[in-house]
Amino acid sequence: MWRLEKPGEFDTPGHEAFSAMRARGAKTTDIVILVVAADDGIMPQTKEAIAHAREANVPIMVALNKIDKPGVQIDRVKKQLADLDLLAEDWGGKTVVAPVSAKANKGIKELLELILIQADILELKANPTQLAEGVVLEAKVVRGLGPVATILLQQGTLKKGDILVLGTAFGKVRLLIDDHGRQLKEAFPSYAVEVSGLESVPQAGDHFYCFKSEQEARKLIGLRMQKQEEQKPEESKVTLESLYAKMKEGEVKEFKIVVKADVQGSVEVIKQTIEKLSTPQVKMSVIYTAAGAISESDVNLAAASGAVIIGFNIRPDPKAQELAKAQKVDIKLYSIIYELIDDLKKAMLGKLEPTLQETVLGRAEVRNIFKVSKVGTVAGCSVVNGKVTRTCKVRLLRDSAVIFTGKILSLKRFKDDAKEVLQGYECGIGLENYNDIKEGDVIEAFIVEEVAPTL
Repeated sequence: MWRLEKPGEFDTPGHEAFSAMRARGAKTTDIVILVVAADDGIMPQTKEAIAHAREANVPIMVALNKIDKPGVQIDRVKKQLADLDLLAEDWGGKTVVAPVSAKANKGIKELLELILIQADILELKANPTQLAEGVVLEAKVVRGLGPVATILLQQGTLKKGDILVLGTAFGKVRLLIDDHGRQLKEAFPSYAVEVSGLESVPQAGDHFYCFKSEQEARKLIGLRMQKQEEQKPEESKVTLESLYAKMKEGEVKEFKIVVKADVQGSVEVIKQTIEKLSTPQVKMSVIYTAAGAISESDVNLAAASGAVIIGFNIRPDPKAQELAKAQKVDIKLYSIIYELIDDLKKAMLGKLEPTLQETVLGRAEVRNIFKVSKVGTVAGCSVVNGKVTRTCKVRLLRDSAVIFTGKILSLKRFKDDAKEVLQGYECGIGLENYNDIKEGDVIEAFIVEEVAPTL
């Protein structure tokens, strides 16, 4: 969810659900650049971001964007900022307000110069000779690398082979990768880099520290893990569709949810959003969260505790799908946070409309890539389970995360068109209006049917 710009710079999303991420960003950085659209002016999220920056006691600069749009009134926005005690320098105040246009690349150079001047005035310094420390911005699982964390160095220099503790995660730096995908030998204060070589996925917002010995690092992790609360699963089961009926019957006082998402930042946002939906009648309780594909262990936990699994921009692996069906564990998958929130609210009010139920037909692994003139990219695939049909819908998975959802453009066995290809056979698959396919990707075939909710 974070977007890295260059060493020392990162961007946070503006949607209201991402409040915790903006708060963490304010506490992490030394200078907050508040981006305000000159045509829209101050929005509710703008006021919230200002509050987070003030709570963290971080100086605020304002980048007044979209000044190239016709009819923009810059003074109107400055008046709104003044009402929030951010009086522009040219109005006699102390707040730097820099007019810019990201689209026209206007004023960006001047903004960067103003940031450097502000950094000099604040005497922002770091010691590159001490043991590295900083904060985890994001974390996820990457195929071939395992757990990977995006970190911001605040002190010290980080090198390959350094021993890290990130919350309760242990790591020994294997790779340092910058925002352009280049491998670094070392990273200095203010660098934002991806680190591989971790044993588990840390939490976004965790502080990390370097240690001289692995023994010291693991001792700290052991002490931290002892303090973590253990989950106490219960047996009662409930689905999103049956929630309202069970609430009316007094059977449900707590609705338990397991949350899995593509990145740790999304996990945190969804967890907090769900828990805010609690009412006096029912408590929305997120009992487990993690980044990565929905696994068999997630299904087992949900089955034992009577929980529903919510996946965001992520898919269950085939074994987890089979286990969920056998144990009747409800898995709900989303790619848009509004839809997730709306479904939960409707479930609590008993207003769920007929739902579209998805049935996975099969999966095909991409083994080769072929570029065909006038056609585009064709994936040479092996169907590893089930079947792929010409008329089904498909999604392209990379590291279990959904990259593309759409239709099949072509399905062939050798040079002949095919209506379907069964498990164990090879085929060529072209996707409609999509060509960014890579070896190792998985093409998942599915159909969607309308099913009435069971209340």
